[in-house]
Amino acid sequence: MDRIFDKTKERMEKCLDSLDRDFQTIRAGRANPKILNNVMVEYYGTPTPLNQLAGISVPEPRLLTVQPYDASIVKDVEKAINMADIGINPQNDGKVIRLNFPQLTEEHRKNLVKDVSKRGEEAKVAIRNVRRDSMDDVKKLKKDNEITEDDLKDGEKKIQDITDSYIKQAEEMTKNKETEILSI
Repeated sequence: MDRIFDKTKERMEKCLDSLDRDFQTIRAGRANPKILNNVMVEYYGTPTPLNQLAGISVPEPRLLTVQPYDASIVKDVEKAINMADIGINPQNDGKVIRLNFPQLTEEHRKNLVKDVSKRGEEAKVAIRNVRRDSMDDVKKLKKDNEITEDDLKDGEKKIQDITDSYIKQAEEMTKNKETEILSI
């Protein structure tokens, strides 16, 4: 049964990792290099992650600079950032691309908070789905007479405790991201 618990924790951890990656792509009014993690640049015919082709820095709280290692691909990088649809227009000076993060309006902040809340709920649903699968696995062990009725109850309680722990973590992550968005 320990194998089931380990698998449950592993799958729930992946749900939290996914939520964390989702939250990193939401811009909260501050310059965050992780917003460019999903940007792929066509480099010699191969889609390549931007962070492998350029240095990305945050010289000011609301400014990201992207400096390609190969100056000949500045236009390609600019095009890739535009196509990634992150909501910011890149400014190209021939060597460096600048991304200015504007101050978020109150309405936009509220929409972002709704989106964060929705993604947090989706993560909790995914965690509950993992719980359901694990409960089914434990019940199957009981059906196959590999464990006793008491072991079944103990296993279900332990799975519920694990689930409660991960749900709480997802709620904390969601609350922290909402606070970050709403802070000016």
